[in-house]
Amino acid sequence: MHIELTNLLGLDLYTTRGVYVGRVQDVVIESSEGAIVSLAVVNVNKKLFNVGNKGILIPYRWITAVGDIALMMHPMKASSSEEKVPEFRAGE
Repeated sequence: MHIELTNLLGLDLYTTRGVYVGRVQDVVIESSEGAIVSLAVVNVNKKLFNVGNKGILIPYRWITAVGDIALMMHPMKASSSEEKVPEFRAGE
């Protein structure tokens, strides 16, 4: 998927089931290849992710579509064997 980085900033992020996840605040890039690694998301839906007032980093491989909004795979219930979503504080 080819996308301009600035087009991602400020997008609302939803799951493929239509559930609001949050708003894209920043993009994390792998410097040597220039590939997008993750999206920093704020205003996180606390029904999906138990993060308090923190934001989360969504792995870019979970993103399925980008247009007027961004879509990601719907997360499964957390278990010890599943990948955890990193948290961050806005402005870090």
